Amino acid sequence: MSGLFGDTPTPPNPQATAAAQTGTNVATGVANAYLNNVNQVTPGGNLTFDVTGTHDWTDPSTGQNYSIPSFTATQSLPDLVQRTVGETQAAKWNLSQLGTIESQQLLNTLPNQTSPINDPSVNALLPGGSGYLAAVGDPTYTYGIHNQSQGIRDFGNLNDPRFNYTNQDPLTERGNVENALFQRVQPQNDRDLANLQAHLADQGIKYGSPAYQAAMDNYNRGITDQRLAITAQGGQEQQLQENLLKNQADFYNQAQQQQYQQLLGQGQFYNTAAQQMTAAQAAAAGFYNTAQQQELQKQAQVFDAMNQARNQRLQELYTSQNQPINQITALLSGSQISQPQFITPGQNRIATTDIGNLINQNFQQQLDASKQSNQNINQLLGGIFGAVAGSGVLSDKRIKKNVHKVGSVFAATPQKVAEPDRKELPIYRYSYKGEPDSVAHIGPMAQDVEKIDPGAVGEDARGVKYIDPRRVMGGIMRAA
Repeated sequence: MSGLFGDTPTPPNPQATAAAQTGTNVATGVANAYLNNVNQVTPGGNLTFDVTGTHDWTDPSTGQNYSIPSFTATQSLPDLVQRTVGETQAAKWNLSQLGTIESQQLLNTLPNQTSPINDPSVNALLPGGSGYLAAVGDPTYTYGIHNQSQGIRDFGNLNDPRFNYTNQDPLTERGNVENALFQRVQPQNDRDLANLQAHLADQGIKYGSPAYQAAMDNYNRGITDQRLAITAQGGQEQQLQENLLKNQADFYNQAQQQQYQQLLGQGQFYNTAAQQMTAAQAAAAGFYNTAQQQELQKQAQVFDAMNQARNQRLQELYTSQNQPINQITALLSGSQISQPQFITPGQNRIATTDIGNLINQNFQQQLDASKQSNQNINQLLGGIFGAVAGSGVLSDKRIKKNVHKVGSVFAATPQKVAEPDRKELPIYRYSYKGEPDSVAHIGPMAQDVEKIDPGAVGEDARGVKYIDPRRVMGGIMRAA
C-alpha cells in the first residue's frame, strides 16, 4: 500500500521560486533607492535626485525582464553664489597671467645667483675651519698596582695533617699482648691438669665416668675464665697504646692549624693594603676621565653653536631665493568659493523578504501534514482490517449511511499493472444503517473493490456484498 490518501502537495517549481525571489529582491532594491535618494536644500545650494530614465535587465536564470529606474543627482547654487564663482574664476585667470610674467623675470635672474653653500658669509661660519672637534686626550682605561702591594694569593705550603697515628694494625698489637700472656700461664695450666687427673685416679674415679666428667668441666671453666681475663687485659693494653698515639697526632695537627692561621692573617693584611692602593689609583683615573669628558662637552657646545649660526645664515639665503617662487605659486593657485556641504542622510534599508524560503517551508508543512494524515488513516485501516482478519467484512454500500469520502489509496491489480495504469481505491467514513449517527467507521466499499479485484468480494445468503480483508490488504493495497 502506498500510504498516500487524497492529493499529495505538489512540490514548488524551483525556477518559479527563483523568479519570485529575484522579483522580490529587485523590488526591494528599487524601493531602497527611492527611500535613500533624499533631496537636500541648504543655504549654500541644493541637491536633487530625479529619475531620468530606466534600463532593462534580464534574469539569466529565469529569462524574466525587469525595468530598473536610473537616478541623476543635480547640484545647484543660489544666483549670488553662482555669480561669485564666475568672478572668482576671472580673478584666477588674471592672477595666472601675472604669475606668468613674474616667472619669466625669475627665469632671467635665478641662474645668475650664487649658491648659498658657496656664499662667503656661510663659509666663514664653518666650525673650527674644518668641521671637526679639536683633539681631546684619550681616557684612562687601566691603572697599575704597586709591585710591593701585589695581593698575596698563596702563603706557602704546609705539611699534610695526620689522618692516622700508627703504622701497625691495633688488632695485631692486641694479639701480641694476649699471646704473651697465654704463653706465660700455659705451663702452670698443664701442671694443674696433670695433678687433677692423678688425683682423680687415686680416688678410683675412672676416665669417662660422670664424676670424672664433672671434675673436667669444672677445670675447663676455670681455663675459660682465665682466657677471658687475658683477653680483657689485652684490650686495655691496646686502648692505652692507641690513646698515646692519638694524642701525639692531635698535638701535631693543632700546631699545623696554628701555623695556617698565622699565614692567613699575614696574607689578608697584604691584600687589604693592595685593595686600598687600587681604590686610590681608580679614583685618580676617574678624575682624569671626568676632566676629559668636560673638555669634550665644552668643545661640542661650541661646535653646535657655530653650526646653528651657519644653518641660520643658509636659511636666510634660501628664503631670499624662494620668496619670488612662492609668490608666483600663490598667484597661480588662487582660492575658490567653497562648495556647499551636504549632509549624509541615514541609510534606510527595507529588508528583502525571503519568499523562496517561505514557499519551500509552506510545501514542507503541507507535505508533513499529508504524511501525518495518511499515517493516521493507515494505522486506522490496519486496525480495522487486522481486527477482522480471517472473516469477511460487510462493506456493501447499500447497508451504509452518512457516507463521506475521506481519501483514496493507490491499488495494485492482481496482474501488477504498470505505474501509470494503477487505480485508486476510495476510502469513506460511514455508519451502518440501524446504528446511531454518532457511530462512524472508515473503509472501502465492496463495489469499489470489486472493480479492481472481483475475487476479493463475495455475497452472503442475503445477497449483501462483503470483502476479504486478507485479499484487500495483501493483494490490492500492497505496494505496486
